[in-house]
Amino acid sequence: MKTTGLIGGTTWLSTVDYYRIINQEVNRQLGDLHSAKLLLYSIDFDEFKTLADAGDWPKLTEWFAGIAQQLQTAGADAIVLCANTLHLMVPELEQLVQIPIIHVADATVGELRSQDIRKTALLGTKFTMEAAFFKDKLSQQGIEVMIPDPDERQFIHQTIFDELDRGLLLTETKARYLAIIQNLIAKGAESVILGCTEIPLLIKSEDCTVPVFDTTLIHAKAAARFALT
Repeated sequence: MKTTGLIGGTTWLSTVDYYRIINQEVNRQLGDLHSAKLLLYSIDFDEFKTLADAGDWPKLTEWFAGIAQQLQTAGADAIVLCANTLHLMVPELEQLVQIPIIHVADATVGELRSQDIRKTALLGTKFTMEAAFFKDKLSQQGIEVMIPDPDERQFIHQTIFDELDRGLLLTETKARYLAIIQNLIAKGAESVILGCTEIPLLIKSEDCTVPVFDTTLIHAKAAARFALT
């Protein structure tokens, strides 16, 4: 079994799910008392948010490259960034570490293609919804990406940081998210990608009338598959 290096704490709430899912998947495959070989580096999320809000991605990249290099030195065979937004830095990080980075969008694209999805809604932080790093992976495979309107993107972004990242799951926020999703479905979305690792804490597959792709679950299962190959 390979050793997987997790960079978590973004936030710790979803990092717990990564740890649980990877271990469950390894045990499901191997049985008995087997569990995953994991190295976890968990950051202080407030430090990350301060730099991200300031748009200081060069400093963030330097910071995360150092962490990835530590995990590589410690014996990790691959890196998993336990948040969608962090994948903004992947092209630069791949130049600075010698082990693979398991990309959340690559794993998600595979799941959408397996269900022949051609048009999908994408929810996440503004970084994820507006930047190219996730959408390009989908469009390259012929999958059209729909994102919410600007005011809806701001609402989602703000509530991720002000509520979900703090473990606050409010009924009125869930209702607004579902209204946003339904509006995108009405415009032709065949599925919805929960492209932030905290959104699945609030929105479940049974809440929606189209297939829901939980990137936390998809990414963690991809990490488990890598470990077992």
